[in-house]
Amino acid sequence: MTDAVVRTMMQRDHASMALGLQVEVDEPGRAVVSMRVRADMLNGFDITHGGMVFALADTAFAIACNEDERVTVAAGADITFLKSTREGQTLTATAVRRVVSGRSGLYDVTVTDETGDVVAEFRGRSLTTNRTIEEAPRG
Repeated sequence: MTDAVVRTMMQRDHASMALGLQVEVDEPGRAVVSMRVRADMLNGFDITHGGMVFALADTAFAIACNEDERVTVAAGADITFLKSTREGQTLTATAVRRVVSGRSGLYDVTVTDETGDVVAEFRGRSLTTNRTIEEAPRG
């Protein structure tokens, strides 16, 4: 993916900005994104809300599957939560392309904590559209 595509996509991603997500790696078919867990990301049990972990994984998936100027979107995704985390921890999502066939893709994302323990496993299914990043709707 070109730097311009990532830059444009992430500049428009208000949800990722609000969560404080940091893009560490943005290579074609691979992305690494990190997030520090804040108090406003906790659920009623004082652990990281699953939706926050999903959002982190989903962002890494989005970066990994948008490899060129064509807009690629999620066709579906599943997540398995394996370990709870708490405020102050740093989570890292590493997305890797498994296969692309025509306009469909399959990507795996592993979310780890700062010790390297696996927090969640996410599998995303992508669909590449005929639109380019310049044609994508803007908020």
